[in-house]
Amino acid sequence: MAFAVHVNPERCTGCNNCVVACPVNALELYTLDPVTNEKIYQVQDGVSVVLDFKAELCAGCGVCVEACPYDVITLQGGVSGETSQT
Repeated sequence: MAFAVHVNPERCTGCNNCVVACPVNALELYTLDPVTNEKIYQVQDGVSVVLDFKAELCAGCGVCVEACPYDVITLQGGVSGETSQT
């Protein structure tokens, strides 16, 4: 089954809770160096936060949604295409 994780980038703080909670490592949080566009594995002020989602690994369990304290993540997919959000 295909699942999709949607993150509201305007509300994401880069706390990393979703990444740590994911049991299949389908999420990866990093920032982009504005000069080189290279991945930097820590959140820094003034640099955009990027959350990589690997759909092929996602089990659709919703643990990332539950782990987010800011209600930033929604999970879509599964049999009926329903949306899950805390």
